[in-house]
Amino acid sequence: MEISTLATYHCLAFIWYFFVAYSIIDIRTEERPSEVFLYGGQWKYLTVLNLVLQAVFYGVSFLADALRLIKKLRCAKCIISSRDLLFSVLAFPVSTFVCISFWTLYSYNRELVYPKSLDRVIPFWLNHAMHTAVLPFALLEILALPHRYPAKRKGLILLGFVAFLYISWVLWIYSVTGEWVYPLFALFSPPGLAAFFAGSLAVIVSFYNFGEFLNRMIWGQSKF
Repeated sequence: MEISTLATYHCLAFIWYFFVAYSIIDIRTEERPSEVFLYGGQWKYLTVLNLVLQAVFYGVSFLADALRLIKKLRCAKCIISSRDLLFSVLAFPVSTFVCISFWTLYSYNRELVYPKSLDRVIPFWLNHAMHTAVLPFALLEILALPHRYPAKRKGLILLGFVAFLYISWVLWIYSVTGEWVYPLFALFSPPGLAAFFAGSLAVIVSFYNFGEFLNRMIWGQSKF
């Protein structure tokens, strides 16, 4: 794909994610269901954090494209390395995890992840923008251009560290409020919850490997 076309695509994707993230963050306090938006507000939800992550990723991608267009190749090389690391370790596996895990649990029992009270304040289109569109965007990014993946050990350590930070945030919120971020967690005993977190980590690692596989099959193998 031509650099100018990539720049246009990444710019539009950045604007889209910025708009979606702003739309969910800008929900007025008086409209928020009290049983959902407690301590931590929207920032306790992986879905919202993923929107910010995607906006950052596409912003970095657009910057890399712009630097290439104006022939600032030395600066572009550094930004491209950051872009590829961000996509491979976080942007692709997290967006895939958000989409598949959300709709799987929603189909089973929506009250476990997305209580019906949210329908009053979150429009239908915004729900799908947060939980559905993220996966096609991630797949389109793989098809649009090659991304260099880090060495497997490095990539998994970084992914595991970020997962550890989010789990720590979830546990901290529970310790402060006595309420779980997602009602699903209340169904588990402590050992069961630990097993659930471990299983979720295994799933997101599989999505990391899947993204690397797709990238290699389409573009060939290239590592840092």
